[in-house]
Amino acid sequence: MTNAAQSAARVPAGVTFAARLSFENISHSFAGNGETLSDVSLTAEPGEVLCLLGPSGSGKTTLLRIAAGIEPQTSGRVLMNEREIAGPSVFLPPEKRSIGLVFQDFALFPHLTILENVRFGLTAMSRAEADREAEIALSRVGLQQYAQAYPHLLSGGEQQRVALARALAPRPTVLLMDEPFSGLDSRLKDSVRAETLAILRESRATAIVVTHDAEEAMRMGDRIALLRDGKLVQTGTAEELYNRPNSLFAAGFFSEINVFECEVADGRVATPVGSFATAGLADGAAAQVAVRLGGISAGENGSGMPGRIISRRFLGDAELFEIRVAGADQPVRARMKCGQVPAGRRDITLTIRESDVLVFERAGKNA
Repeated sequence: MTNAAQSAARVPAGVTFAARLSFENISHSFAGNGETLSDVSLTAEPGEVLCLLGPSGSGKTTLLRIAAGIEPQTSGRVLMNEREIAGPSVFLPPEKRSIGLVFQDFALFPHLTILENVRFGLTAMSRAEADREAEIALSRVGLQQYAQAYPHLLSGGEQQRVALARALAPRPTVLLMDEPFSGLDSRLKDSVRAETLAILRESRATAIVVTHDAEEAMRMGDRIALLRDGKLVQTGTAEELYNRPNSLFAAGFFSEINVFECEVADGRVATPVGSFATAGLADGAAAQVAVRLGGISAGENGSGMPGRIISRRFLGDAELFEIRVAGADQPVRARMKCGQVPAGRRDITLTIRESDVLVFERAGKNA
């Protein structure tokens, strides 16, 4: 069946009563391995898609497991609609939380049909009622025609949608998704991600999605929570985190950057690619200046900072350059639209878009 036919066949997702899920001063540690989470406070609002973003080991999946009740926190509380479901004196078991979970590997049972997989969690219903709800859930994801098939006959994208149907069948108030698209190839990922987001919008369930991919977080999330080493670094919309990152780490997670070390003088920072104004940093302060690769372009009529191209790589609609610039210890990297720099040219001048220049005070490894 084509994607268009599947979309036409898919029935609207049943609306759930979305809940507010809050993490309050959550810390977690494994014996002998130090803290995996440190004093994390975060709230997913009703009907919101909140993305937990960060590198491997930042605590994203642990936070998800704590929400699901699979892993107890060391300290802090988890609340649903202001009611404590996990804390010093309360621990609601996973089956009592009205929380759905989609695993990274889909976790489908190979010996069960697709319908039986989706029906698996509907234990409180009669067999006939469970079958009906499972069929409706499969219709929501456009896979009702595979009800009697087995998982190995489905593609990765189809298996992901079955896992989503199974999680949505009990109509949870919160849906947790742990890197649900990481096993899909890049061509399939965009379409499955868009279909999943449409289903989440229709169901109106609160969703928390774990990812290490900043673009995926920006595509899916109403808000993004960026974590590093078990700590919450910054929370906000994609626009807020991209345009106003609060640290060099946050800036580098959302775009490729060149970094220059310098000192503030007369309210400005001087770098090998230009001098830029800075606000809030005192003269003499040590600074780190981030310049996004996409903010560097070839100057016109010889204007700009001179440089020499030492490598260029064709990437389709863009080219990636390494350019030697006087005063820079490392080549300056730039990403420019194909055709902007004629083939064979070595000498070039660079202009910098100031909105792509970010200045941070240098403050150790967490800067």
